[in-house]
Amino acid sequence: MVVEQPVFSVLGPLQVRVPEGPIRIAGRKPRLLLASLLLEANEVVSSEALVEVLWPRAQPSSAVANLRTYVSTLRSAGVQIEARASGYTMRLDSGRLDALEFEDLVARARTAGRTEEAAEHLRRALALWRGTPLGDLPASPLWDGRLRALTQARLAAVEELVALKLARGEHAAAIDDLRDLIGEHPYREDLWQQLILALHHSGRRAEALNAYATIRRQLVDELGIEPGQELRDVHASVLAGDAPPAPVAAAPPHQLPADVPDFTGRAHDVAAVTRALSPEAHRPDGPPAIAVVTGPPGVGKSALAVHCAHALRAGYPAGQLYLCLGGTDAEPADPLDLLAEALRALGVAEAALPPTVRERASLYRSLLSERPMLVLLDDAADTAQVRALLPGSGSAVLVTSRRRIAELPGALQLELDVLPPAEAEQLLGRIVGPARVAEEREAAQAIVRSCGHLPLAVRVAGARLAGRPGWSLGVLRQRLEDEAGRLDELRAGDLEVRGSFELSYRRLPDDAALAFRAIGMLGEQSVPGWVADAALDRPRSDAIVDTLVDANLLRLAGTDPVGQPRYRLHDLIRCAAKEKAGGDTERHALARVLGGWLTAAEHASLRLPTTLFGLTSDLAPRWSLERETLGRLTAQPLSWFDAERESLVEAVRLAADAGLAQSAWGLAATLVPYFDLHCRLDEWQLTHRLALDSARAAGDRHGEAAMLRGLAQVCLYQDRYAEAEDMFRRARAIFHELGDTRSEAISICGLAAVNQFSSRHLKALGSFRQALAMFLAIGDRSGEAYARQAIGRVYLSLRDLRQASRWLGDALRLAEELDDAHREGCVSMQLGRMYDLFAESDRAMRYQGHALDIFEALGDRHCGAYAMRNLGGLQVARGDRSDGSDQLERSLVIFQQLGDRSGEADTYQTLGELYRSSGRAALATHYLHQARELRRELSESFA
Repeated sequence: MVVEQPVFSVLGPLQVRVPEGPIRIAGRKPRLLLASLLLEANEVVSSEALVEVLWPRAQPSSAVANLRTYVSTLRSAGVQIEARASGYTMRLDSGRLDALEFEDLVARARTAGRTEEAAEHLRRALALWRGTPLGDLPASPLWDGRLRALTQARLAAVEELVALKLARGEHAAAIDDLRDLIGEHPYREDLWQQLILALHHSGRRAEALNAYATIRRQLVDELGIEPGQELRDVHASVLAGDAPPAPVAAAPPHQLPADVPDFTGRAHDVAAVTRALSPEAHRPDGPPAIAVVTGPPGVGKSALAVHCAHALRAGYPAGQLYLCLGGTDAEPADPLDLLAEALRALGVAEAALPPTVRERASLYRSLLSERPMLVLLDDAADTAQVRALLPGSGSAVLVTSRRRIAELPGALQLELDVLPPAEAEQLLGRIVGPARVAEEREAAQAIVRSCGHLPLAVRVAGARLAGRPGWSLGVLRQRLEDEAGRLDELRAGDLEVRGSFELSYRRLPDDAALAFRAIGMLGEQSVPGWVADAALDRPRSDAIVDTLVDANLLRLAGTDPVGQPRYRLHDLIRCAAKEKAGGDTERHALARVLGGWLTAAEHASLRLPTTLFGLTSDLAPRWSLERETLGRLTAQPLSWFDAERESLVEAVRLAADAGLAQSAWGLAATLVPYFDLHCRLDEWQLTHRLALDSARAAGDRHGEAAMLRGLAQVCLYQDRYAEAEDMFRRARAIFHELGDTRSEAISICGLAAVNQFSSRHLKALGSFRQALAMFLAIGDRSGEAYARQAIGRVYLSLRDLRQASRWLGDALRLAEELDDAHREGCVSMQLGRMYDLFAESDRAMRYQGHALDIFEALGDRHCGAYAMRNLGGLQVARGDRSDGSDQLERSLVIFQQLGDRSGEADTYQTLGELYRSSGRAALATHYLHQARELRRELSESFA
């Protein structure tokens, strides 16, 4: 036997029927449950949502169990409910639920056009309504969105049916419908105009005149405005007894631009916007739902907004308004004109437009309160422009802007970034064809990288390739590799990346524009906010930085370890800024920024554990931050250098490229103590080579010598003794020629170190003694302390412990007099070695331990690792293998972290020998093998 399925009705009191008659659903909660499932037919309704509907105030602990009981009750009444993991659903076609049938009939009517068939579909659809949907049940906030959408759809259907009746001359039949509509929308002049004409057409002239008097009285008394010109013209025509013109029904506005056919990615952003603006997400009588989409030029704000608006349009059948606010134009659109555009779209005649923004905004809000719509405000200039266009209640507003608009209460703020690499590649494939991208995947990835994953740039690149099917992707890849000409390549028809950036740039105040151009010169790494101070040559220009950030030309990259906000330009925006930075103004700004980095680096360098043999450029321009700011940023000098390292290395390159040789080598030399402390030999060598070339090109002999000496020191650390000796000799000769005694003495110390490490100890002694004499002659006591320690170190190598004791003792006393803790630590390490050779292990360990304490207090992990390794070796020699191996392992980790591969190799060797002597053959083999491999790699890399 075939069992007839029930038919459900929600467009009025809840009903369940079978052919034999109605089915009675007993109990309020089962009826609420059924209504909730019917409103979301064919969708899963979560158990949490159902519990909220059934128990809106206080939920019992047994709510979920009770819910299952009510589901069983409905099933026993013949209602088919399917369980899902997260809730329940009812699968229904349009023939079994009046709400679905209503929506189906309205859709068929719109497809049929202005025909009798369309009118019949609408009459059948409206006949399904029996009153207020679910009017016999207590309302639930979770139903509001769906019920409002149904109510708005009914009103739209009534308007469409009236329009069909009027178009077919059925004026008398349309009058009652018009009166009903006016009862719900008492201020809509288009409806009153249609009613007056319909009455006039039906020969009911007096009623037509009375209708006009009624609406005029309402408008004047309640809104303070006169009827619009079109309504007044109709009234005049009725008074004169003229033949009535055919009434014209106003269609709801559907103004959205076409959706982007190849819209790609952004799933999370689309979900966030559509969720926030969905009719179900806000109350019909509550404030408007607002979402603001911001981001830099070309990031795809409008594309996303239009795509989301199309996804939402079914929820706003009363219409969708689209207004372009011209925020990037030279003169953004006036709210007065924008409101006029919106009011005309809502059926207000030109002559009826109120004269002021306030009055137009009031009328705009009144009209939208009667028929809530989706409003898309594209390219907003600022908050004030947007605020005038906000509806009063019920509607949803989607705003796009290049500027941050954060002053709208309750608005979803969505800031778009560039596409993830995979989505950027997918977009390129959708434009040029996925097969073409798949064939040249590497080139495609390089293209989207050159585009900075910016959607507009990817689209332009794709358009160029689509228009040139004979090109390989490699052709465009090669053209985009040149940063200087990249923006020239990213132009196709009316699509142009440079032009998009220009729209934002030309709205900047002069000082913000200069800061923008200056930051564009500083490379792709992040920069601290104070660079704007230097660029503008004034303190506290935070407001200028904020202007650039708010315009989405400059992005906040985060906050560094010393508490500085750091900023970065998108690669293509940086290219545009750099193009504009070719004048003297920008060159002076760059020199000040470089001077700021030099001043701060010098200030931080003085606070490092050791600054021995620092060489500076007295002629390099300086620019100083405010004293308080400088002190705060460099209070932790190592943290500051860590935060600024990439920027400082790039600053050397920038100075060299700009021909600012003094700045280039001054910065490079100032970075040496930091590079030395952290074994950053690659960056030490890079900055010095750049600055050396710049100094030579400028004929700066002092800079040339300083950079040669620094490069020689790197070679010395890398055991490249021949190169080190050559560079030290050339540096010494230039310093001698210039009469710079101190720098010459420093170079002689370098030559002496080469001799010592090459086992030419007597030559080393001679050179160190010569340097000592020069330091004494100029009164350089720090240099004297170093030379005395170095001489003692050579005597240690010669095993002349008496002389070593004498020279190291003098060096230690001098270091203590100078309060030079770091020099004291270095001498203590050598004294520890000396007492080890004296076989006085207690004193040896005491001095090595003292050295370790000093270095750890100073934060010098590098020298501390050497003291730790020495101490560990002494402990092992005394038979304390456990503590000794721990010290060695700890020093090994530090050498590895700092990249001191020579120290790492020596420690591996010591550990290997320790484990071999203790019978741990496998571990010994491993460590000794690591030592051999590291020394082989070092030898090959320096060959």
